[in-house]
Amino acid sequence: MTIRAASPQDASTLARLISSANRDVATQFGLNVENCPKHPSFCSADWVLADMARGACYFLAEESNGPIACVAFEPAGAGLAYLNRLSVLPTQQRQGVGAQLVQHVLQVASAATCQRVSIGVMGEHQALQRWYSRLGFVATETKHFAHLPFSVTYMHCLVPPPSVTLRNARRACH
Repeated sequence: MTIRAASPQDASTLARLISSANRDVATQFGLNVENCPKHPSFCSADWVLADMARGACYFLAEESNGPIACVAFEPAGAGLAYLNRLSVLPTQQRQGVGAQLVQHVLQVASAATCQRVSIGVMGEHQALQRWYSRLGFVATETKHFAHLPFSVTYMHCLVPPPSVTLRNARRACH
């Protein structure tokens, strides 16, 4: 498996991958375009392009048969970055691909001198929270929003300081 920075030309591929990887969560939690139109299972190329225009850097994990997963890294200022849209095709899940992408984002964050990476996950998705916890993320708070049919639990991970081996990660998004 290789991980590469995605470009705007990859927007349709990223959207299909994100949508496919998140469909089971939408089904599990009863989400649809009416009650949760911004759920990743309804991702479009326009969403991805808007993310990129806002400064998010997407990474694609690929095998010989094509893209199998992706993740977005978004600098937020003041030493903070967001990990967004982590998506692994269902046939590739539970094989360590997601963990490798999280580690890649932590390396990019370190090279960008971020001290913390934050993510928001469905508060009711306990299995996903446990998975992120095993990767070093800590739940900080849970919020309820009137426009969402679920709560959002925010988690963060402290980023290791940059090292010489991360020099190339600095150029990953540029």
